Amino acid sequence: MKEMNLFSKPTTMSLLSLFSLISFLSLNLLPTPSSANMLTAYDVLKSYDFPAGLLPQGVTGYELDPKTGKFAAYLKGSCSFSIEGYQLRYKSTITGYISKGKLTQLKGVSVKILFIWINIIEVSMTGSDLEFSVGIASADFPIDNFDESPQCGCGFNCNNNNNKEKVRSIRGNPFLLSS
Repeated sequence: MKEMNLFSKPTTMSLLSLFSLISFLSLNLLPTPSSANMLTAYDVLKSYDFPAGLLPQGVTGYELDPKTGKFAAYLKGSCSFSIEGYQLRYKSTITGYISKGKLTQLKGVSVKILFIWINIIEVSMTGSDLEFSVGIASADFPIDNFDESPQCGCGFNCNNNNNKEKVRSIRGNPFLLSS
């Protein structure tokens, strides 16, 4: 029987066994982040001082580069609903850049003004209001209008939801009045 010397070259088989053991231990015994500890897209919005209701219910995931603020939020599919006379549409992927109180280069969210759909390209906080910009015009709405997330298809006026659409005093179409 051959004696094993601790200082001899390890065989390929023993290296493979050692690698397998290390892989098994690192995958099965080391702590992994649980879903309870991971932030949701709604939590991320709040961490940048935005209300969760900027996104509809049903966000399935998100990506965020904290260094640049580049983000993407994902829905199961496109989503549309009406709130207070406004028709909103979200694509299945919403992208842009986020910083404290400001969303810029926004893509994937649009509002119907008169008969055409116009992209909302920026959202910023001004005092206790959120300003939504479509490029040529902007409109301000109270932040507390966005405390709750609307539901795709029915907004806040859903049959299975006891929440009734909040009544807000908006005259006409502020996108047409603002610049």
